[in-house]
Amino acid sequence: MVDNDIRNYARIMQEMDLTGLEIREDNVTIRLERNLTSPLTVTQVSAPSAAAAPAGVVSPAEEEMNGTDLYTVTSPMVGVFYAAPAENADSFVDRGARVRAGDTLGIIEAMKLMNEITAEEDGVVAEICVKNGQVVEYGTPLFRLKR
Repeated sequence: MVDNDIRNYARIMQEMDLTGLEIREDNVTIRLERNLTSPLTVTQVSAPSAAAAPAGVVSPAEEEMNGTDLYTVTSPMVGVFYAAPAENADSFVDRGARVRAGDTLGIIEAMKLMNEITAEEDGVVAEICVKNGQVVEYGTPLFRLKR
C-alpha cells in the first residue's frame, strides 16, 4: 500500500464524514480512524495494543527520581516499537545506561519503514516505558531519561 493511497483514503473519509475505514490488501490490514476533534490516526490492527497504566500510578523510576531533572522521549508516530535491532540481539539500551545525544534508544516500525528513536540530549535511562513489540501511538512515552 502506497502512502499516496492512504492520503486518498483519508481524503475520502473527510469528504464522507467517516470516522473509521479498514483496508485489506494482500496480507496487510490497515485501519484508519478519525476523531472529529483530533487529526487522522493510522494504525495497523494486526498487532495487539498494550493496556495503559492506571491513572495515578507512579512508576518505581519516577518515585526514585522524584525531584530530579527527567525528560521523556515520546513516540513521533504510530507504529510498533522494537528495543533491539534484531529479534535475538541485545537491546539498544537498558535501564541505567548512559546515553549521549543522538544515540539510538529504539526503533519504531511504521508502514514497513524502520525509524530510529534517538536521545535528544545526554543522560541516563531512568525508565523504559514500553515493551518490545508494543504498538505505540503518537505521543506515547517511550523512555524517561535523567539529565
